[in-house]
Amino acid sequence: MVKLKVVWDDEAKVSLRKLYQYIKTESPQNAIKVRDEIIESITGILSHPERYPLDKQKLNNDGSVRAFEKHKQRIAYQVGEKEIRIIRLRSTHKEPKAH
Repeated sequence: MVKLKVVWDDEAKVSLRKLYQYIKTESPQNAIKVRDEIIESITGILSHPERYPLDKQKLNNDGSVRAFEKHKQRIAYQVGEKEIRIIRLRSTHKEPKAH
């Protein structure tokens, strides 16, 4: 069995960084907590990549793109043979947007 690794798309990295900076203005401790818990949830996918449902917002989803919510953030990821690619972080307060 191939050991999967997590790879972040640039857009997803920027979104996590912006979320962290936004929360940090009010509470540095909460910013760290939210960031770490999102990363921990993503790391947890490695042991069971199909844990979460298929991403209904992904256009022409071939069955490899899944999504879940954590701390009012919707995290979309793609399961590949050797990696799990984090493709999107988006606030659940925003209007759903197909991708």
